Amino acid sequence: MRKHNLIILISFLFCFSLAISAQKQFTLKAPDGKLEANITVGKTVEYTVAHKGDIMLDKSAIALLLNDGTAYGVDTKLSGSSTRAVNQFISSPIYKRSRITDNYNELTLKFKGDYNIIFRAYNDGIAYRFVSASKKPFIVKNEKAEFNFPAGQKIFVAYANKPEGALESQYMNSFEQPYHNIALSDWNKKRLGISPLVVEGANGKKVCIVEADLMNYPGMFLYPADAANGLKGVFAPYPENVEQGGHNMLQELIRSRESYIAKYDGATNFPWRAVIVAEKDSQLADNDMVYKLATPSQGDFSWVKPGKVAWDWWNAWNLYNVDFRSGVNNETYKYYIDFASEYGIEYVILDEGWAVNKKADLLQVVPEINLKELVSYANSKNVGLILWAGYYAFNRDIEGICKHYSEMGIKGFKVDFMDRDDQLMVDFHHRAAEIGAKYKMLIDFHGTYKPTGLQRTYPNVINFEGVNGLEQLKWSTEELDQVTYDVTIPFIRQVAGPMDYTQGAMRNAGKGNFRPVSSEAMSQGTRCRQLAEYIIFESPLNMLCDNPSNYMAEKECTEFIASVPTVWDNTISLDGKIGAYVAIARQKGGDWYVGALTNWAARDMELDLSFLGEGNFKGEVFRDGVNARRVGRDYKKEIIDIPANRKLPISMAPGGGYVVKITKR
Repeated sequence: MRKHNLIILISFLFCFSLAISAQKQFTLKAPDGKLEANITVGKTVEYTVAHKGDIMLDKSAIALLLNDGTAYGVDTKLSGSSTRAVNQFISSPIYKRSRITDNYNELTLKFKGDYNIIFRAYNDGIAYRFVSASKKPFIVKNEKAEFNFPAGQKIFVAYANKPEGALESQYMNSFEQPYHNIALSDWNKKRLGISPLVVEGANGKKVCIVEADLMNYPGMFLYPADAANGLKGVFAPYPENVEQGGHNMLQELIRSRESYIAKYDGATNFPWRAVIVAEKDSQLADNDMVYKLATPSQGDFSWVKPGKVAWDWWNAWNLYNVDFRSGVNNETYKYYIDFASEYGIEYVILDEGWAVNKKADLLQVVPEINLKELVSYANSKNVGLILWAGYYAFNRDIEGICKHYSEMGIKGFKVDFMDRDDQLMVDFHHRAAEIGAKYKMLIDFHGTYKPTGLQRTYPNVINFEGVNGLEQLKWSTEELDQVTYDVTIPFIRQVAGPMDYTQGAMRNAGKGNFRPVSSEAMSQGTRCRQLAEYIIFESPLNMLCDNPSNYMAEKECTEFIASVPTVWDNTISLDGKIGAYVAIARQKGGDWYVGALTNWAARDMELDLSFLGEGNFKGEVFRDGVNARRVGRDYKKEIIDIPANRKLPISMAPGGGYVVKITKR
């Protein structure tokens, strides 16, 4: 009885609603009391999530099954529990805000068998993780991660992009697919789903399933559970036989896999599983859950310099009005460097082609490129150089490659074609981040799975792909609806973290005029859409996809793109609906940048700018021109007074966008 009273007292002091009954049931509430998890510990461990009385997640079981026949979370023997309340701030210098409120209530369940389960209740979500205290090696055969919902739910799901084979063949994929808004019951059973994923809940609320702090464990796919109205986690087994192959011999091909998903030498923290709950769609477009759950960084990362990148590959090195043959050569890259220097762009990237093809050796440089000369030239122009690297070539000797090129003056690597998230590949990302940091090298993970917080642990990991970005428009058919995708990802994929989307096209096509042209690519939607994406999409290392010749012919837009920050002091999600429209405001210093996007519907909106506070403000506006629905590049630039009532009416053409930079008068 004394123990029970002590628990009640601790719960009261920490603002918990935590009850323990003879049935070993626990209730953990968020600090504001609106969200709660009910946890049952018995033969299995199950939990539910409710928000203001609405069931967001029905009874769902969790467990880790080990190779020796034991299991964490099954036939449990609870040895104790503890609670704590945390209310602190996280410094986040390379992020969408410089400081994050980290406020949660936590319950730790301690079990015989050397493991714990930790639950956290935030105001915007519930998260849990397993923690092993094992003193000896062990193998994880599989994990049970259920997400069961009330009947009749609709979802937004992106499938793995290898539909032609068995589910096992989909473990290797690029994680770049558009979303389908369907009933959960209509899930294509031949396809794995990629996380994050969003489920529509009661009263217009949304549930977003994410994972965080993935450091040495396979990533989570999702798939319909055996029970109706549910999903379950699916995890790529550990690779057994691996061989070099794939794109230009730069990938690893998995010929067979083990019967387990992960192995460990001893104690470890497993990834967080999180269920984010949003009352309005717009809240998903500004969520910090993954960042908050990630392991904090250790050491000095003040040398990390975010910024813009002049990029070559998307525009196929198609320069014009020059007196040299453009391509992968020093003359071309000096031109890119001159362009970057003129507009204050921090970096130029040398994408695929600078290293000898099909050798998977980053020390073999093509004769047309003199890297030392380019580094010297770039330094004289205050521009840094970043090199593209195929995964297999980079992984052969991460330490030697980083050491060699850091000594030369290269600033980082864009690493591509990982295309997996099994335990070996996740560990590669961790090792690449750690070694890159040792040599003060930026790492941009292209051709990879979604971020899970590694960018907090290693801030030199400056961006991730795992997104159906603008590169798709070089080859995809006219059936690809990139415009709708653009107003979907801020609420789903971007919840996980930054996106190497690579916007900035100067050829802009209205609906019906788009066609894929690899060598002279174009975007779907208007010019103002491309400008707004530099505000809407989070990318601390943000590329300009088009060629310098086109940008210099469009000086007004280029100056604006180059001026938009890539990390922010604050972010406010103003309005939005998944698949329809989005509006976000971001602050840097005394300036605010507001961006908006719409789908293929023309849209009038009123933006609430009350966050500006007192004073008189002016805005530099780029808005869709009167003919933008037909001629995508048509836009109007103007200076406006921000209304005293802080209600700003805007209009967007079909596939359009709107931007305003707000400064105090």
